[in-house]
Amino acid sequence: MLPEEEEDLTRTLEILKTEHRDLDVVIQQLATSVPIDLMRLNRLKKRKLFLKDSISKIESMFLPDIIA
Repeated sequence: MLPEEEEDLTRTLEILKTEHRDLDVVIQQLATSVPIDLMRLNRLKKRKLFLKDSISKIESMFLPDIIA
């Protein structure tokens, strides 16, 4: 992987992690509000899961390939 690609991935990873953390706060606030907007809550949870998957994919790109 080229250094420029690694820097881009690192920046993207930080952006995704920040959004993931921000969604934690929003989901918590929405879950405790009355009345609960279940549709919005479910959309946010799906977005959070998508972000988690994206973060995992990018982090796996930084791991060296190990042949067992």
